[in-house]
Amino acid sequence: MTVHALAQTNVSRLKYPLDSEELRPFVDAEASVYSDAEEAGGFVWRHTSSDCEDRSGLRVFNDDFLVVNVSVWQDLQALMAFMYRGLHRDVMARRHEFFERVDEAMSAMWWIPAGHRPSLKEAEQRLIHLREHGPTPYAFTLRMTFPAGTAQGGSGSAEAVS
Repeated sequence: MTVHALAQTNVSRLKYPLDSEELRPFVDAEASVYSDAEEAGGFVWRHTSSDCEDRSGLRVFNDDFLVVNVSVWQDLQALMAFMYRGLHRDVMARRHEFFERVDEAMSAMWWIPAGHRPSLKEAEQRLIHLREHGPTPYAFTLRMTFPAGTAQGGSGSAEAVS
């Protein structure tokens, strides 16, 4: 029985309004990328607009130009396998056309109890924690991960990922 799962969030600041011609390739690929994720090995769950009354419910940091993704995976290997293959990789190769470059952390990961579904507020809090404290068991990055079981901020050594 799986005790933990990996939650992740990523936030991107759009260069243009979502309904602009400049973002059409991104918007047109969005449903296919999500479908690929849902069919990927190790995928557990993702936050969707149906979890909210409308797309405005997918807002974080009180900014209409931020888009957010929150998903849950069996483990880090499953998430990375999805991130670096197929359509997701192709769309992310074009990210500089769609999203502003931002200096602060825009993605975070953390371990959750199996079966838990993180809210957008929880994802926002984890990202804020990462920005303020750097990678910790509470919120970490692909470059510095922590083992499952340290999710609540317990002790645990970081594992550098190259």
